[in-house]
Amino acid sequence: MSTYSPFEHPEFERLRAAKAREEHWRRWGTYLSERQWGTVREDYSEDGSCWDYFSYEDATSRAYRWGEDGLLGFSDRRCRLCFSFAFWNGRDPILKERLFGLTGPEGNHGEDVKELYYYLTALPSHAYQKALYKYPQAEFPYKLLRERNRELGKQNDEFELTDTGIFDNGEYFDCEVEYAKESPNNILIRLTVTNNAPHEAPLAILPTLWFRNAWSWGRQGEGYWERPVVQSIAEHSMAASHVTLGNFQFCADEHNGSCKQLFTENETNYGKLFNLKDGPQYVKDGFHQYVVNQELQAVNPSLSGSKAAFLYRHTLKAGEQKTYQFRLFLQTEAPIDSFGDAFLQVMDTRIQETDSFYQQLQHQEFHEQTHNLLQQSYGSLIWSKQFYWYGVKEWIEGDPDQPQPSPSRKKTGRNRQWEHLYNRDVISMPDKWEYPWYAAWDLAFHMIPFARIDPDFAKSQLILMLREWYMHPNGQIPAYEFAFSDVNPPVHAWACWRVYKMSAPDGKRDRDFLARAFHKLLVNFTWWINRKDISGRNLFSGGF
Repeated sequence: MSTYSPFEHPEFERLRAAKAREEHWRRWGTYLSERQWGTVREDYSEDGSCWDYFSYEDATSRAYRWGEDGLLGFSDRRCRLCFSFAFWNGRDPILKERLFGLTGPEGNHGEDVKELYYYLTALPSHAYQKALYKYPQAEFPYKLLRERNRELGKQNDEFELTDTGIFDNGEYFDCEVEYAKESPNNILIRLTVTNNAPHEAPLAILPTLWFRNAWSWGRQGEGYWERPVVQSIAEHSMAASHVTLGNFQFCADEHNGSCKQLFTENETNYGKLFNLKDGPQYVKDGFHQYVVNQELQAVNPSLSGSKAAFLYRHTLKAGEQKTYQFRLFLQTEAPIDSFGDAFLQVMDTRIQETDSFYQQLQHQEFHEQTHNLLQQSYGSLIWSKQFYWYGVKEWIEGDPDQPQPSPSRKKTGRNRQWEHLYNRDVISMPDKWEYPWYAAWDLAFHMIPFARIDPDFAKSQLILMLREWYMHPNGQIPAYEFAFSDVNPPVHAWACWRVYKMSAPDGKRDRDFLARAFHKLLVNFTWWINRKDISGRNLFSGGF
């Protein structure tokens, strides 16, 4: 294993180059949410029932307004171009392209993801990341999970996917996903699938590339653009062109096996959801229709669209393991050799760098198990970064090309006192499925461990919550999208001070960061002082 001093490690050089804006190593990462449906941002209902307005089933066929989601996916920092895998075991009623879970009202303890997946490791620059998803070979028990949990009370344990017995005989696939960057705009993708069953089993695999829909809302300006396109340019290659992102190429290794290219549009299926006949011909659920329902006309025969995938159909023998390799790169930075030894060398180098990066964070007497735990813990923090977009004023008003929301939103709607708030950033999330929205006081705690591995990110996140388009003019820090005005514990100042002290030895600390935070924290402190209780007990009102 290679050894480096803390200041010569390649990862610290990447972070330094990113900070100096010499190389944009943070441009791409696992910023894709694991649940965009059921969020406040996507809720345009009259009564604010976000769980009912946009369901898990809707997500298959309905374009999102404020983000995207996928299964252990990857995107640029503005979530313009997204990538993730979809799978089909030949039995499920839909493709497995996002994680399933119960809504707040469905779960006996609130919202609860009902899948088995694991974040294994990651580097702060996202130069290497690895995760694992376990996909059952039997039909996924969507109905059973809902019914059994509906019967349980708060005093009962939750009924989990493992309780259904679906994994008991080893009848599942291990789907290990890896991302590695050769350079900031050259991303290697590797999928390793293992059949754990004592018999052969079929699996359809769809590595999917798509553009977030920013063109269907009738708006112009920053964050909006006309429909981009992904199109076929060769048997194993596609081109993805975007006005602000650039021209990228997505390639599949020919050694993956034979495949078919599929194209559709990231557009709502108005016919299916709303019984309207004048919607687009090719829609978001086109791949579900093609693969699951064998509706061949559901995909675009001209081999272009805003959503594309390679389709592989393989049967894996008992215990068989198969690897699939892909590359996404800026066309002006095309590699000489996309696959073969060049691909493996980059992967192996990034894996070694990841191991050595975390090795230097621990004491030598730590055992291998502790080392793995450290990698998974920090890796989970890094995997939990997410692109988050929410403009409250636009959300309350509704969009020109969409049905107008209830006028009551302006008078009594959620977050109406926060119309100044405009968030469009990569933010550390409590959980990208159960809580795919930032919670300011959770974020403050996240930044303490982040300060050990990526102090610049930690400082930037703490400052972000204090910016004018986040913090209320009265000095309150936004709590979370369900109610930005909720009062959370006052831990932000403590987190700023701790990150300041942790990020460098005494005498070399970032006084500029401390000064920037201090001025805005004074405003926040004034807001807190004005919440002093009226009884004169030196307590502060609010809380949850």
